[in-house]
Amino acid sequence: MEAKPYLKEVHLKRDLIPSFDIYPFNIPAISNLSSLEFHPDVTFIVGENGAGKSTLIEAIALSLGFGIEGGTKNVQFKTHHNESGLFNYLNNVKSFKKPNDYYFLRAESFYNVATYMEELNYLHDYGGKSLHQRSHGESFMATLGLKLKGRGLYIFDEPEAALSPTKQLEALAVIDKLVTAHSQFIIATHSPILLAYPHATIYQLDEFGIKRIKYEETEHYMVTKYFLNNHKEMIKEILQ
Repeated sequence: MEAKPYLKEVHLKRDLIPSFDIYPFNIPAISNLSSLEFHPDVTFIVGENGAGKSTLIEAIALSLGFGIEGGTKNVQFKTHHNESGLFNYLNNVKSFKKPNDYYFLRAESFYNVATYMEELNYLHDYGGKSLHQRSHGESFMATLGLKLKGRGLYIFDEPEAALSPTKQLEALAVIDKLVTAHSQFIIATHSPILLAYPHATIYQLDEFGIKRIKYEETEHYMVTKYFLNNHKEMIKEILQ
């Protein structure tokens, strides 16, 4: 029996929700959610700003026992208290086998996690060097390439935020190496480069709810392709 996916799916406990007129349950993607199945290797969550990607990815992570700031499950400090509460209404369907490794990489609060690691002098798994003495992108890549060990369940929220296009390509190679080492990823992203990972499941969140789409159907692919093929005309039109 295959151990992956470690997280098979999540169900929204709709009957326990007090009202679908309040945040975050009034977000269309959440109000229309019943369940979400995950690919054994890589699942992407995409959508426009405000569609609920980070809200959903945060809730999935918190429902698994991660802290709000990200990091491993041992990182449980808080610098803010603005979690949505959605995680309290998620029911997880898990594999018979637990992963050996866990990590929640959250771009917006990674600086806080890096500071926490430095204060604890817990940098061995990050290459033994302060994450603050590297660029933002280098610290992300150190986490991806050094900290993550395989046989893991990894939740990422916009990991491309600090990565150049070249580094995003490198990140794809590392993700594939970790998938080969029996890992599962759930990633919220805007990156057309990361989204190109073969055979991944892609869910789009929009004003109609959540639906599964193909890579070539994503706005990220279509807009990027059209811009690169017609950049002069597009820039001229936009700047008029």
